[in-house]
Amino acid sequence: MDLEILKKKLSTFRSDKGKITRVSDELAVEILLAWEQWTGPAKGFYSALGADFRKMAKIIGKAKKLKREGMVPSSPFTEVKIVDNGPNSTPSIVGGVEMAWDSGKLIRFSGVSQLIEFLIKFPLTQDEMGVVKKAG
Repeated sequence: MDLEILKKKLSTFRSDKGKITRVSDELAVEILLAWEQWTGPAKGFYSALGADFRKMAKIIGKAKKLKREGMVPSSPFTEVKIVDNGPNSTPSIVGGVEMAWDSGKLIRFSGVSQLIEFLIKFPLTQDEMGVVKKAG
């Protein structure tokens, strides 16, 4: 998001004396997302928003807490298809990862990042971890 738009949104939460107070959760999250994409020095980010580094730290901290508690969706979930593992089946994903699931089924992931996302949502036991292998 453009920092000028964020600056205008942030200005709606300024008091008559110029202090930023009671920033909404939605705006705090927008500021956090902009901060995560910012590549320059922190001072440049704060000055572009017209705020003090102490106040911005408080707002960004609030947004991180909301994100940790699940109030903010981190990324859209990608559906993973479970397919039957036939006796003559070969991996269709070159360089992908496949994982044996219960009842002789395989789950194929196009990349490691998709596998990691799946494992975070559905943790495996140590016995189940032994059947994960690289396909292709």
